[in-house]
Amino acid sequence: ADRRLLLEIKAKTEANEKRIEDLRADMNERFRLLEKRFEDRFEQVDRRFEEIDKRFEQVNQRFHDMLVFMQILAGIFVALVVAVIGFAYWDRRTIIRKAKQETIETLESSGRLVPPDQKIHNVLKILPTLQEKAPSVQWLEKLLREHHLL
Repeated sequence: ADRRLLLEIKAKTEANEKRIEDLRADMNERFRLLEKRFEDRFEQVDRRFEEIDKRFEQVNQRFHDMLVFMQILAGIFVALVVAVIGFAYWDRRTIIRKAKQETIETLESSGRLVPPDQKIHNVLKILPTLQEKAPSVQWLEKLLREHHLL
């Protein structure tokens, strides 16, 4: 009876060990599958992050391209402004010089602009006539005497 009981216990123990071994194998398989699912999920997340990184790089490149384009536009604008201001300054100087020359020529041709040495020559030329007329014109005589010309 004891032997039979021992055999039954041994059989149940072996059955329990086999069951435990089967459960352990089943759990190991489940953990392996669960681990594989986690790895797959992490790989998906990593791929998604890589895609997002690529998009950020693309956006950064577009911003860089836009900044370069804006710098080019600013350079063109500055060059145009400098050219217009330079042209206006050059044109102003040219026109003023030409207008001044034309005015001098007009005044000289009309006799209203006489060079300083010509004025002195004209005064010396008219002085004897004024000195002759001075005794008959009182204010002229007074003026010439004040300036020691009589």
